[in-house]
Amino acid sequence: MSELLGFLRPILNRSSDGVLICLVSIYCSLLAFTSTLSAGEAVKPSPPNIVFILADDLGWGDVGCFGQKKIPTPHLDSLARNGMRLTQHYSGAPVCAPSRCVLLSGKHLGHAEIRGNQQAKIRFPQFTEGQHPITDSVFTLAECFKQAGYRTAAFGKWGLGSVGSTGDPNRQGFDLFFGYNCQAVAHSYYPAHLWRNHEKIPLNTSPIPGHKKQPEGEIKVRDWLGEKYAPREMLQAAEQFLKEQGDKPFFLYLPFIEPHVAMHPPEDSLQRFPAAWDDVPYRGQCGYLPHPRPRAAYAAMVSDLDSYVGRVVEILKNKNLLNSTLIVFTSDNGATHAHASDNRFHVGGFDAAFFNSTAGLRGYKGSLYEGGIRVPTIVHWPGNIAAGSQTDQPSYFADWYPTLCEATGIKPPAELDGESLVPSLKTGERFERKRPMVWVFPEYGGQIAIRLGDFKVIKQGLKTKKPQAWEVYDISRDPGEQNDLSNERTDLIARAKEVLQKETIDNEVFPVPLPEH
Repeated sequence: MSELLGFLRPILNRSSDGVLICLVSIYCSLLAFTSTLSAGEAVKPSPPNIVFILADDLGWGDVGCFGQKKIPTPHLDSLARNGMRLTQHYSGAPVCAPSRCVLLSGKHLGHAEIRGNQQAKIRFPQFTEGQHPITDSVFTLAECFKQAGYRTAAFGKWGLGSVGSTGDPNRQGFDLFFGYNCQAVAHSYYPAHLWRNHEKIPLNTSPIPGHKKQPEGEIKVRDWLGEKYAPREMLQAAEQFLKEQGDKPFFLYLPFIEPHVAMHPPEDSLQRFPAAWDDVPYRGQCGYLPHPRPRAAYAAMVSDLDSYVGRVVEILKNKNLLNSTLIVFTSDNGATHAHASDNRFHVGGFDAAFFNSTAGLRGYKGSLYEGGIRVPTIVHWPGNIAAGSQTDQPSYFADWYPTLCEATGIKPPAELDGESLVPSLKTGERFERKRPMVWVFPEYGGQIAIRLGDFKVIKQGLKTKKPQAWEVYDISRDPGEQNDLSNERTDLIARAKEVLQKETIDNEVFPVPLPEH
């Protein structure tokens, strides 16, 4: 600083008063800044807030920026235009509960405690609702953020343990939870109650069941509408949480329930779509509730989901938080699968072909083919992700734990199964994974899949009398999984067997026999 003063002195002697004042001001600012640096007190950037939005049974092709032509999703498309699309991102499992377990634990299905959908009452008869609970030994993503000083909250569908169990969201790191604890209760959009932490909040005095048939007579929309629409109640609670934020960073988990069946969106949402779409009513023959306009109903649910994203983004803008928030949008698994009762409809009256919901991928929810686990995924992180970018880096739910930790400067726990995606998010470039991507799924006959580079090795029917043969697909050239390379790539099958032996631990609640051949 003495050298700077010596440089300025002759200038100050020749300067007018105005210039003199300006130079003195610069000098004082530099002096203050240098003093701060010398004291070791340089300002560090604040860690970003995290908003993680999880759709329920949203197909790979159900979003405009992933190819959807019939359902407008302007808010998600805008998020992608200002962020990044992940074009080879996979869910943790092909059904709800285990996928959420992988997400929040950072453990793939070979290590995760929850590997299927099982009601808690099967092993814990004291609980009348909720799914099999994760244990206290799981150090969830929410617990990690809470320990690091973040405010944590979740609004939506839980599915990882009953209220009062070890899997209770309040015991797994969330300061505030409001929504459905139980996935089965979430089959209805007009339930009797929701949960706010340990308090049961009455919602509808005449709740609408999630399952019912109407074989005869006119099906009327209003016959299946209740008093309070649960998704709007949960969204309002999430909005209130965001509006109340101060200087403390937050981790907000939004596992919305759309577009999981049953389909009974509000009438105002339904009316946005053409009556001409639906020439055949759905009578409940494939499970869940009847609906006179099932195609319009599904579109309304996806459109509503998109509007929720828009409202969250708008509040972040209004609070001047958007530029300091990392937003992830994805789905817990692929689109709803077919039903044997009627080939015109999938489960719950969903018409996957009409919307091209898998965009050419093979399989649906419940399957480890691409259509069951490849999910539309968008990341918005201003200042770190290039607007309108994309990456085809293979990735899955186990990766979010280390990714969000690196993005926020939080040290993750050891031995997570995922890998940080931050390098790909910032550059769009692929990196070579050090660990394989693994799915060990006990339901729908018992299935396993391993992603090895550009290849996927899959085997089905492991819990049946006749397990199916190994299949191998080059996903980079054959995303529709039509050309089985198992006869040519026996080396990949051998490698997959080695990976399974190394990456799978026994799970007596959700057993899967590993293949010997």
